[in-house]
Amino acid sequence: MPKNKSPASRVGNDQGSLPESRSSAVEIGVFLDKVKSLARPDTAGARGRLIFAMDATMSRQPTWDMALGLQAGMFSAVKAVGGIDVQLIYFRGFGECKSSKWVKNPESLAHLMTQVSCRGGHTQIARVLSHALKETGSTKVNALVYVGDCMEENIDDLSVTAGELGILGLPVFLFQEGTDATAETAFREIARLTGGAYCRFDTGSAAQLRELLSAVAVYAAGGRKALENYSGETGSARALLEQLN
Repeated sequence: MPKNKSPASRVGNDQGSLPESRSSAVEIGVFLDKVKSLARPDTAGARGRLIFAMDATMSRQPTWDMALGLQAGMFSAVKAVGGIDVQLIYFRGFGECKSSKWVKNPESLAHLMTQVSCRGGHTQIARVLSHALKETGSTKVNALVYVGDCMEENIDDLSVTAGELGILGLPVFLFQEGTDATAETAFREIARLTGGAYCRFDTGSAAQLRELLSAVAVYAAGGRKALENYSGETGSARALLEQLN
């Protein structure tokens, strides 16, 4: 069922009690622990590649603004691990879905993101997955991060492409804002088929999402070993390790 695309309120300070939609500590633990089973070979001297995909429809405005700050933390976590290249892809409006060039530093990605504004429209997750499939078919992509709040497409069609990504060894890490049941079902299935992971968050859990994104970036940059070392510094990373069986 299509979601209401009316503009949502902007994110306030991370204060006060959190909504019930926030993932429980157990759910977050399961998400983070699952990364442990990923067996991406660590190639000396190679730069990791990560695709950062976002739903930029109007209801995503609060999370989009939050992401401008979160991405800096995501990159800073991988500085000690090694290089990582990131590509931004977003969809919005009437059939608009665009991807950026691959960038090597957080400043470049931040600049790209600040040039994008949210517009009303339906989800285009199929195009995101197809783009990732094409990219990793050309040059290996180590992880795909997707942040969104709903799914308005055919889950069977998405599952076919997700299965192809799984065969190629590209895990998808899906972060859901809110509690839309249809989206959760689809996101969990995509995570299962690709060997990735799923986690729900809310606008009051910016610090939590920053840790989760950082853990995924560390994995993309340095593989399982790097993530295991990083997990000693954050509980979120330890939980992500346990979810990936």
